[in-house]
Amino acid sequence: MKIIVISPNKVLREEVLLSIKGVDASKHALVFGDGFSSLGQMVEAEHPDLMIIDSVCIENGNLSILEAISLRFHHISIILLSQNASSEFLMSAMRSGVKDVLSLPLQASDLQAAVGRVELKLKQSVPKSKKGKVIAFVGSKGGSGATFLACNLAYILAESSEAKVALLDLNLQFGDAVLFVNDHVPPNTLADVAKNIRRLDASLLKSSMVHILPNFSVLAAPEDAESAQDVKPEHIDALLKLTALEYDFVVVDIGRTLNATGVKALDHADLIFIVLQETLPFIRDSKRLLHAFRSLGYAKEKVNIVLNRHEKGGDIRLIDVETALDMKVYKTIPNSYLAVSASVNQGVPIVKIAKNDAVTKALQEVAESLVEGSKAKKSGWLGNLLHHASLL
Repeated sequence: MKIIVISPNKVLREEVLLSIKGVDASKHALVFGDGFSSLGQMVEAEHPDLMIIDSVCIENGNLSILEAISLRFHHISIILLSQNASSEFLMSAMRSGVKDVLSLPLQASDLQAAVGRVELKLKQSVPKSKKGKVIAFVGSKGGSGATFLACNLAYILAESSEAKVALLDLNLQFGDAVLFVNDHVPPNTLADVAKNIRRLDASLLKSSMVHILPNFSVLAAPEDAESAQDVKPEHIDALLKLTALEYDFVVVDIGRTLNATGVKALDHADLIFIVLQETLPFIRDSKRLLHAFRSLGYAKEKVNIVLNRHEKGGDIRLIDVETALDMKVYKTIPNSYLAVSASVNQGVPIVKIAKNDAVTKALQEVAESLVEGSKAKKSGWLGNLLHHASLL
């Protein structure tokens, strides 16, 4: 939760900080100001959930400013800190949008309780059904084609439906997903988001992404290994929680290294696609991944196998792959070297280069099944109700 604290009193600002830290510092991002003059600009820039205001800042005319902000940003809660305020002043403050008034000197327990009420209100206001589906791609080895499939599936999901789709490149060492669908240098990367994680909200997330379609955006991977070190598992946790609320589908390219940040992303995933090809090294490493996922406690139905560059009549058959991995292949992606190479080399989604190619059609089928599955999940209760009604 993001909080703006306005007071010219440094001691009081420190008391507020210590009181809120006493609950859980990691849950709150605090921004401080010493007066009302720039409050409007701060609200525009920070998009707070809560403002804590020292009543000494509210002079003649300032209540009208507070009221204007409250009317424009009706989701923002306002707590007023006041000493010996008159009942007339308190009534005026309430009419201006103040939700809670705490007496000074400040009692930490009172502030913590007030902040807790705001937090509860925020949780209750978020519709649970809005959470988007998180789909993670993991390459069993380098060169599997996982990034190509993740990028092109994300593009097709957005292009073929009204769904809002985000692609997050979490391949910290070798991430280049944005180049598969775009030829511009991204203004920001995952590392920039990590550095500003306390300010992370829908506005910051949107401004950090490359917008490919009106309903499709990409968050690029860090540019180098040094900046990648700034990305921690807790950053991935916060990022995916927000992105899943803002988008219908969140496609995540994990890369080929199963590290702490990757595991944190996989924890959030509704579906995991292991991408491999029909060779023994790919099969061997896929077995290792499956074993690791079982050790992490992932449900069997959460993990799926995608067989890339599949050709009939090879030395290793589809049934051999399924027998070796002891599970069915979710989808086979045909081998179409010329179309895929043209897409990768030009940085253009394959559906725009080869609309009727077998790879395009396979990815369209996956996208269709995901969209239909999402619709079925949302309308399942209604379908059950109608089904029971028809039996009466």
